[in-house]
Amino acid sequence: MAPEPRVIAPDLTAVKVATPSPHSDIYAVIDLGSNSFHMLMVKVVGGSVQVIGRVKRKVRLAAGLNDSLVLSHKAMKRGWECLALFAERLQDIPSQNIRIVGTATLRLARNVSSFLTEAEAILGQKVEVISGEDEARIIYLGVAHTSNSDSSRLVIDIGGASTEVVIGQGFSPKQLASLNMGCVTYLERYFSDQQLSEENFLAAIAAAEQQIQPIVSEFRQAGWQLAVGASGTVQAVQEMLVAQGKDEVITLQKLDDILQQVMACGQLQQLNLVGLAQERKQVFPSGLAILIALFRQLDIQGMTLSGGALREGVLYSMLPQLQDANVRHRTVNSLMIRYFIDQQHAQRVAEMALELAAQLQSRWDLQKFEGLSMLRCSALLHELGLLIEYKNHHHHGAYIISHSDLPGFTRAQQQLLMALVHNHRAEIMPEVLARQTMTSVVLAVRLTRILRLAVILSMRRRHEALPQVTINAKAESLELVLPNGWLEQHPLMRAELEQEIQYQQQAGWQLSIN
Repeated sequence: MAPEPRVIAPDLTAVKVATPSPHSDIYAVIDLGSNSFHMLMVKVVGGSVQVIGRVKRKVRLAAGLNDSLVLSHKAMKRGWECLALFAERLQDIPSQNIRIVGTATLRLARNVSSFLTEAEAILGQKVEVISGEDEARIIYLGVAHTSNSDSSRLVIDIGGASTEVVIGQGFSPKQLASLNMGCVTYLERYFSDQQLSEENFLAAIAAAEQQIQPIVSEFRQAGWQLAVGASGTVQAVQEMLVAQGKDEVITLQKLDDILQQVMACGQLQQLNLVGLAQERKQVFPSGLAILIALFRQLDIQGMTLSGGALREGVLYSMLPQLQDANVRHRTVNSLMIRYFIDQQHAQRVAEMALELAAQLQSRWDLQKFEGLSMLRCSALLHELGLLIEYKNHHHHGAYIISHSDLPGFTRAQQQLLMALVHNHRAEIMPEVLARQTMTSVVLAVRLTRILRLAVILSMRRRHEALPQVTINAKAESLELVLPNGWLEQHPLMRAELEQEIQYQQQAGWQLSIN
């Protein structure tokens, strides 16, 4: 039998010598996962990172790992073919701006050196196989750099062959564990017959609970204030919840409901549920079993989705200038720079909005769901769309927010931010405010009304022109009180406020100006 042809990579050395790369602000991270290989490419822009490329290929490396922990040549070949695709994109990126990491399957494989020798020849770069503890630590940092929270948090990432569990606060992981269970290995072990039976699920969940048991005591004792998922399984569950008209917070009850939907499909090839993407179907049942076991054993009350994980953690380790900043502030500041927002005026509007909110706090609970932070951010970004044109700049700004990567904001917070910017001026569109998957619509409406008034009261764009105002609320009715004679002295402002009364009445909201 003729030997299999060797995977041929581009001649990277020759290309790099002939044309030195000028792209010193471009970085690439490759994650050789047990289920998929990922490549993330970013450019540093305006004090933040801008994704310029993502490539993902299902390799299912863990499926080629036998009971003796020997990786099959067939699985290795799938990996090499994927890396040959990645290699082309690496040619123009400085070597020092590239980092490639391997995870659980490469940690376990006894013949890993055979895979790495060929992989490094194809990529022209060193591959670093990281320990389970390092993987957990890097995943946590990826979450910390893409989420905004000062609370202690539990982070869970279900990979193809391992599951990482971390407790930390800020940018500091405190408790780390890497467990020998993953969605690919559990697919092969408990769903190899392709049956979505109760028996298969019970076996998978019981096995996962047994893996988790040794860490239960120390993790429960350490405690956390919020739980975050950083894996494809968690994203798939959240997408299903939203598509099925539920909020995005994952609970054990919701997982049990999804489990019943999955078992009702009978067989893996017949798995067809509302909101479940085609690419996630193969390993979703095994990932779901592991997630249910984690919820049960760790007594998780609710979980949301993180904006980043391993790749982002590796990326930010190469960007020390971005490591210590408040994530949400960094994102907002970057947008203000990139879209040439008048920062002094934006700050003026934010201060006015927060002043009005402070006066209303005793009647309106505006701190729930980080309402005051979202109000401030929307005020700072309300003129985001002016770079495009004035007339519909509120629509343009909302579009930019809706279609941008915003580290520090969950998807629900991004949806609220978009709704506030969309409705900060002109005719109000309540249907946009109603599309909230986590924040209450009542809070979205209240924040919108405050923002609109702050924008009008700041329209002179001069600090000394700001009026001293008092605002009162009786249920959902607002009364804005201005100094005696002020409206007569400012006829344009008076006209704007009178128009605002009409806009709010059309939306069903009561506003009076005195």
